[in-house]
Amino acid sequence: MALMHRLELRQGQSLVMTPQLLQAIKLLQFSHNELVAYVEAELERNPLLERADGADGERPAEMAEPAPEPASADDERQWFKDELAVSRDTIEAGLGTRLDNVFQDEGGAKAREVRAAEDQLPVSSSLWSGSGHGSFDDDEGPSLEATLAADLSLHDHLEAQLLVATSDPAERLIGRHLIDAVDETGYLAEDTAAIAARLGTTNERVEEVLALVQTFEPSGIAARSLAECLAIQLKEQDRFDPAMQALVAHLPLVARRDLAALKRLCGVDDEDLTDMLAELRRLDPKPGRAFGSGVAQTLVPDVFVREAADGSWLIELNEAALPRVLVNQTYHARVSRDARSEADKTFIADCLQTANWLTRSLEQRARTILKVTSEIVRQQDGFFAHGIEHLRPLNLKAVADAIGMHESTVSRVTSNKSIGTRRGVFEMKYFFSAAISGTPGGEAHAAEAVRHRIKQMIDAEPPDDVLSDDAIVQKLQCAGIDIARRTVAKYRESLRIPSSVERRRQKRAQGRDTQ
Repeated sequence: MALMHRLELRQGQSLVMTPQLLQAIKLLQFSHNELVAYVEAELERNPLLERADGADGERPAEMAEPAPEPASADDERQWFKDELAVSRDTIEAGLGTRLDNVFQDEGGAKAREVRAAEDQLPVSSSLWSGSGHGSFDDDEGPSLEATLAADLSLHDHLEAQLLVATSDPAERLIGRHLIDAVDETGYLAEDTAAIAARLGTTNERVEEVLALVQTFEPSGIAARSLAECLAIQLKEQDRFDPAMQALVAHLPLVARRDLAALKRLCGVDDEDLTDMLAELRRLDPKPGRAFGSGVAQTLVPDVFVREAADGSWLIELNEAALPRVLVNQTYHARVSRDARSEADKTFIADCLQTANWLTRSLEQRARTILKVTSEIVRQQDGFFAHGIEHLRPLNLKAVADAIGMHESTVSRVTSNKSIGTRRGVFEMKYFFSAAISGTPGGEAHAAEAVRHRIKQMIDAEPPDDVLSDDAIVQKLQCAGIDIARRTVAKYRESLRIPSSVERRRQKRAQGRDTQ
């Protein structure tokens, strides 16, 4: 077979993901916090970008006024001298005497010499404000910021107690590792064997130090389970008798309100068991929550939906969630004129291209979010007007076909975004719900609306007529919703609602407690 070279020309189409296109796709699916962080990084990296809203009181470079020159020490001294002269004349005229005649003998001759020497010192703002190490008036207290107490974290609180509880360096080292393993709820989140292996010591030594840490405040700290947490608190109250030990050892039965089994295991009567359960409820199952946790991130709506006077809906973007940047063309012209090397010119050109693309991408992102939100509001008009019961089945394809976009684009837009309404703030994904078929001849229902209706039915059930899953299915079928029993059980479990047997037992126990 002979080999030969041949030149062919072919024409085809292919999708090339340029860096600019990847950036636009990335910006589209960013949340508010991610977008702000990304824009801040670009502002630091690109000298041609600047904030359009003048954040932090700043103005663009070409619009900024020249800063006043700082006053020299001589100017400051002369200013103070003039002000003091005016104030002194005013005071002397008001008193009808000279200030030299007031308290002439105070402190004696040496005090007058000290005051005369102080009069020759230059007066600065730090002397008057009391900041720094040298204060003009020793009686002046610290600033307000210096008196504010810092928030005490759970770990700092435990470490302070560790330093008092033991002076052994080895125990302090093990104790610090145990405290670091305590989560925000107060439980030990790491196995003691792993801590012992990491520190090169025995598990028994770690258990001894753990027993010491578990005596710290708050009571029940550093427990490895709920039963151990409650047991620590009961031991400190001297209430961990055999009956209470049996009760703590069978917490699943307590959760199910199986009073008959608890009485048999604990060996007590109804009255004693009621007192024990009341005492158990007074304990703190999460002792670390009193110290709080990290700063909670507030869900910032990307879009607001408001009702207009004519009954329509006004849809507007949240300007606070949209960072705005501009390209400083004046600065670009200045640095371009001064650029000499090819590397500088290439860098400036790349910065200009990146800045222009970023501003266009942000604008396109805002328009796309507004377009998708408008279609969601149109499709879910019943929800915004009447509530969850009127939520309709909706999927990404229906919205994409209505606005002429690809389904993946709609998915990126609705990810990590939220809508602010008069009923609260909802994630955009909340409005996309699966369809549950209705009875023959009826329309489909949104799964979220059916889940909400199940919760309403269970909340309204009387103690003497608790609804089973089969009874809920029958009621929903009468309302035109064709649903299976396993689906009702799945929705009930997703709402963390116990079964009908457990609900009946709980309501009977609550009825006895109220009597």
